[in-house]
Amino acid sequence: MTRAILLAAFLVASAIPADAQSGRGRGVGAQPPAAQQATPQVPVPQDEEGRPISAGQIQRWFEAYTVLQAQEALGLTEAQYGRFVTRLKSLQEIRRRHQQARNKILNQLRQLTTADGRAVAAPDESAIAEQLRLLRDEDDRGAADLRKAYEGVDETLNVAQQGRFRTFEERMEQQKLELLLRARQNARANRARGK
Repeated sequence: MTRAILLAAFLVASAIPADAQSGRGRGVGAQPPAAQQATPQVPVPQDEEGRPISAGQIQRWFEAYTVLQAQEALGLTEAQYGRFVTRLKSLQEIRRRHQQARNKILNQLRQLTTADGRAVAAPDESAIAEQLRLLRDEDDRGAADLRKAYEGVDETLNVAQQGRFRTFEERMEQQKLELLLRARQNARANRARGK
């Protein structure tokens, strides 16, 4: 777990531009020198055997990092922290399960409607309709489950902390997306170079 947290911290730090990390900013309209405009290559994280770490593993590590950052960002007391963490982990698990179920259905729809990147000439409309029904049901179930999970988290926080939690969560999600995007770009660049 400690290794995961350290990796998550490294990944988050590497996703933040150097000027933002050092506190130096540029004025509006200022352009960095050409050498600084290139996106730095963040090393693709690897496991002990040298295999690239999956997006799912990065997601779980980032969730652990989020839990650690929440206490300070929300100003949680020691009394609040234990209940908050339990409910936040539940929220994260519900969100992950819903997204996995949704992705599975979307993959089925993709297989039913496209072949080799082209539209299927005679798609099975009844199978497509069934997958669309499943997708609507999953979205409805996911929304209800998430609403309930957010209510559970909110029960552990005062109103100001609830507001900070929503903005904190958005900030963490943006950092995660930037990190995953850079990891994918670096993986592509490494493949193109034959590494």
